[in-house]
Amino acid sequence: ASSGTYMFAERDSIKLFMDEFKPAANSITNIDGKDKPTIIFVFGGGFKNGERDNATYNPWFKALTEEGYHIFTIDYRLGMKGQTKGGLGQVGLFYRSIEMAVEDLFAATNYIINHAEALGVNPDNIVICGSSAGAMTVLQAEWHRCNGDEIAKVLPENFKYTGVISFAGAILSRHGALKYKTEPAPTLLMHGTADAVVNYGKMRFFNWGFYGSDFLAKYYKKHNFNYVILRYVDHGHDIANSFMTTFEDQIDFLEVNVTKGIKRVADSTIDDPRVIKLKASRNRKELYGK
Repeated sequence: ASSGTYMFAERDSIKLFMDEFKPAANSITNIDGKDKPTIIFVFGGGFKNGERDNATYNPWFKALTEEGYHIFTIDYRLGMKGQTKGGLGQVGLFYRSIEMAVEDLFAATNYIINHAEALGVNPDNIVICGSSAGAMTVLQAEWHRCNGDEIAKVLPENFKYTGVISFAGAILSRHGALKYKTEPAPTLLMHGTADAVVNYGKMRFFNWGFYGSDFLAKYYKKHNFNYVILRYVDHGHDIANSFMTTFEDQIDFLEVNVTKGIKRVADSTIDDPRVIKLKASRNRKELYGK
């Protein structure tokens, strides 16, 4: 059970809440005298559905708190709700849906920063993490922050996240080529190489670009950024929900790249039969409506 629920914003007459999960009693909350980060989690569901408090996340939240992590799972407005055509079939609306989620993630970030003392959070040590639509949200948020875009100006001046974790995410740009003006936080990219929902590579059409984990890793490598990519061979969008099967890799990234601040770039191709392959068809319908 969560240790608290807080309303962090009201947008379009929708009240947005977050649930808090504190580090478990007797868990180790620092390494070598450095505190483990607070994690803000953004759920998935194609910007149409999903809940911050979906019971399927509970074993994962529990595992993270037992490792000494402080978790906040947040609401955001679902811009594609009620749409029969999903995703790139309505690219303008899809983009607006991502941006709305980013706005709400930034509002949640500000709430945690503004109430850091009461919540027992170090406001300079926040990791953002998301699954599917939520993974798109956290990658897009950090991209906007790095570029000093208008949407990110609500954050305190010079604020930086300390890490980004993406379970099958991508960035949608309406200005063609992808660029970062400043270096993003250490980033963990997890993606199935056969993902038919959120593309693994890149898609370009007119001035739009949809950039998946494979493309991002190439860009990060070229620009010497701090990242880890885990490529799951022949997996589809099931990696969006691989919270427990990829747990050791998440902890490794959080301990080494984030908490210890070691720049350890890793690019791993994983063909592991223990990571269960799920049918991608249901997931595809969820995001693209076909």
